[in-house]
Amino acid sequence: MAQENYVTCLEMILHHEGGYVNHPKDPGGETNLGVTKRVYEDFGGSKDMKDLVREDVEPIYKQNYWDRMRCDSVPAGLDLCLFDFGVNAGTGRSAKYLQTMIGTTADGGIGPNTLKCLDEYIADNGLEDTISNFQSARQEYYESLSTFETFGRGWTRRVEETTASALDMI
Repeated sequence: MAQENYVTCLEMILHHEGGYVNHPKDPGGETNLGVTKRVYEDFGGSKDMKDLVREDVEPIYKQNYWDRMRCDSVPAGLDLCLFDFGVNAGTGRSAKYLQTMIGTTADGGIGPNTLKCLDEYIADNGLEDTISNFQSARQEYYESLSTFETFGRGWTRRVEETTASALDMI
């Protein structure tokens, strides 16, 4: 399983998330290192968003994304995909897409039943196809958004790079 992959996966996510942005068409609003102002303040942060550094956001990523989606219990490679989609589009959405793909109740919470069904899905389909299928569903989600024209090129590049990295992690 992927317990040791958190730091590696976080590096890749921070690469994609970049630094400070406040794009008028981004519904997340003011963001730095991929963390929105609302999430940062809800976590107890009080710095100006422009001043955030990695150490400020690492515990947020660990608790609010990696741990919430039980990425330590997911095979290497798929952990990156689940984590990255959760960061970019919400942990509930990432979990529901995984659950729908593997044919279990899509409740947005990854628990023992989801992990059991995931193991069965991987046994039937292989880890490479599992990653490819998840990432294809993720791409379809992005293409369905009204903001795809504005952000689609970046999202598509992110899906492609994450998929390649995930397959390399197997």
